[in-house]
Amino acid sequence: MSETPQQPTNLGDETIPSQLPLDSLESQPPTLATVGSPTNPAANSTPDAADAEVATNVEAATTPPQMPPVNVEPETAPTSQSELQALTAKLTEISNQRDAFQSQYLRIAADFDNFRKRSSKEKEETEFRTKRATIMELLSVVDNFERARTQIKPQNDGELGIHKSYQGVYKQLVESLKRLGVSPMRPEGQQFDPNLHEAVMRQPTEEHPEGTVMEELQRGYYLGEQILRHSLVKVAAPPEQLSAEDVSTFDTTDK
Repeated sequence: MSETPQQPTNLGDETIPSQLPLDSLESQPPTLATVGSPTNPAANSTPDAADAEVATNVEAATTPPQMPPVNVEPETAPTSQSELQALTAKLTEISNQRDAFQSQYLRIAADFDNFRKRSSKEKEETEFRTKRATIMELLSVVDNFERARTQIKPQNDGELGIHKSYQGVYKQLVESLKRLGVSPMRPEGQQFDPNLHEAVMRQPTEEHPEGTVMEELQRGYYLGEQILRHSLVKVAAPPEQLSAEDVSTFDTTDK
């Protein structure tokens, strides 16, 4: 079937076909006449004018519309007596709750502080008991070294060498105990104190006042500021009260 050709349309001086095949439009490149034709006024305008027009259109598109002002009326305070009483009761309840929470907080804080102090004290006591039990086992070894030093008298060079050897071990043990806080008591010449000394013997004498510690039979020790072991001592007694035959002796075992 043959197509009927369309009549051209006259616009001014130029004749523009009313319909052209799509292939012919795509294949034809734009010409200067087309760009500068009166039908495209934007193309005939200058670049500055075109940019100004584009900027105006963009600003108009991006500017949000102006909303009319909204009149917000302030909330009126309650004026009725019942509403005032309800608010007063609620405020009183909140105040009571605040006081209760504050009192509870103070009690919890006091309980925690007491718990912290009690735990610290129990820890110190536990450490002292453990250290005391360990050191008490070593004191018997120290006592044996001291007895050997006072009773053994070396007779030759060989015995003297052995004596110096174990006395060196004794000195090393004593230095270790000092680093742990152990210090010996020196009760000779002091007044008898039942909190520090344990009297196992009384001897009448005129050289010392009554109750004076004459001799330490077994050494006592401190652990820090606390008593580790009491001293076994011999105490002076007045000569008219006790005779030499009536000197009281006691068991020298440690407490």
